[in-house]
Amino acid sequence: MSASGRILSKPIRVVIRWQCLATVALTLLAGVLAGVHGALSAALGGAVSVSAGWASGMVATAGREQSAGGILVTALKAEGVKLGTIAILLALVLAVYAEVVVLAFLGSFMATALIFSMAFFVREHNQPRP
Repeated sequence: MSASGRILSKPIRVVIRWQCLATVALTLLAGVLAGVHGALSAALGGAVSVSAGWASGMVATAGREQSAGGILVTALKAEGVKLGTIAILLALVLAVYAEVVVLAFLGSFMATALIFSMAFFVREHNQPRP
């Protein structure tokens, strides 16, 4: 894999991949249930969460602090970037896309946001299980 593919940590890369797969599945489901606007709304909801996760991961991996305080500051910065990105993108989609299917949009966003929290359970390295 190229050096640019290794910028984000393995847990972040894995959950972003899971988020993308969930977004595709929810987009197809919303398309069947609510048509084109439902599919686009679900895709945008997932894209908001994926974008926020990516931005958060970039901030988290940029800080390579070794002290406990430095790690905490970096984690708080990453969380702030994620929340800010979410707020801006949610507001932007709701303001610009008049035909948004809110249930598909928010449902896809919430499902993919929950997936991001699973990064904690992804191991960084291949370690044998006890």
